[in-house]
Amino acid sequence: MTGYEAAKAKYEALGVDTDRAIERLKKVPVSLHCWQLDDVIGFDNDGGLTGGIQTTGNYPGRARTPQQLMEDMEEAMKLMPGTAKLNIHASYAIFEPGEFADRDALEPKHFAKWVEFAKKHHMGIDFNPTFFSHEKVKDGLTLSSPDEETRKFWINHGKACIRISEYFAKETGVPCVMNIWTGDGFKDVPADRMGPRLRCKDSIEQILSEPYDRNLVKPCVESKVFGIGVESYTVGSAEFTLSFAAQHEGCMPLMDNGHYHPTEYVSDKIPAMLCFYPEFALHITRGVRWDSDHVLLLDDETKEMAKEIVRNDALDRVYMALDYFDASINRVLALATGFRSWQKALLTALCTPNEMLKELQDTNQLGKLMVMHEAVKMLPIGEIWEEYCRREGVCDDLHFYDEIERYEREVLTKRG
Repeated sequence: MTGYEAAKAKYEALGVDTDRAIERLKKVPVSLHCWQLDDVIGFDNDGGLTGGIQTTGNYPGRARTPQQLMEDMEEAMKLMPGTAKLNIHASYAIFEPGEFADRDALEPKHFAKWVEFAKKHHMGIDFNPTFFSHEKVKDGLTLSSPDEETRKFWINHGKACIRISEYFAKETGVPCVMNIWTGDGFKDVPADRMGPRLRCKDSIEQILSEPYDRNLVKPCVESKVFGIGVESYTVGSAEFTLSFAAQHEGCMPLMDNGHYHPTEYVSDKIPAMLCFYPEFALHITRGVRWDSDHVLLLDDETKEMAKEIVRNDALDRVYMALDYFDASINRVLALATGFRSWQKALLTALCTPNEMLKELQDTNQLGKLMVMHEAVKMLPIGEIWEEYCRREGVCDDLHFYDEIERYEREVLTKRG
């Protein structure tokens, strides 16, 4: 009997079909963010990263061209089991030599090479307007700015992104989630908290007035607690985005599990959201003390988020995407590690005897429930993970770093 067969038998005793869990997981799309590979720089400006976010570190080998970024993405994908979507920001537009379009004038043609890449790898594409790292971010504000010309520029940018999102969906045959997030806010206590939010509300409504097929484009609004330089007030708070999505049909809320107070848990928010929203989006990261966007690992909160999605039969209702950026380590390693960690969390959730545990709760067998929770933690999920990797044709954890070292030696260290 193989290690997998022995592990499978243990799960079967609890009513879990591990083969079925593996087959289900293979088909769950998770968006893979390109910005881990170049420190969120993009291709449309030479300036530094702004907007309340930052990367730290200067590990050699950062992707500096579209070709390098796509090569690194392909290398990371060789190490990842499961189904990936491509997730890009508007700042990653690819222009022909001598060509340039500002963000309010972007067109589908500026992303044609991304579509070509996605088709090559049978991927859908998710998209994000880029409301940061641009000279027209006036006094730290975009969609909420009191300056009409500033707001108009960014509204037009959002509308352009709606058109590009629909282009992605039509070309790939997969709906495009388009996420609206801005770092608008103030460093110190503002005199007017409502005014910027009313302007932001109007701006997003204008963006969403752009005609689009709701079966193809899935717009969403993302909240945040604070960012660097905007510590005292954020326009797009959780209450603002949740209320906006609730009142605007076709617009989803997006939760980033790094965008809350450290004592809040998105794993607890997920089932609450599922009571009211048919669909919503989720950015998955690892915040250390704040929204630090560390590489995702298989920690407790990561596992709990996956459990809540799976046990509530919501794999088709939650649009899952990774969102972190670490410049202090090998970037390809970071991208692949985070994806594998989320796959492990989902596999663990799919191999959890959820119905049995729910029954214990509903029949008030709380002592036994606690004991079974602890027993489930010791099940041989590692054997199931190795079998999943084998079936998907990717290396196991013990040989994962060997491939990273080879790519770094042969490719990354040779970059300027």
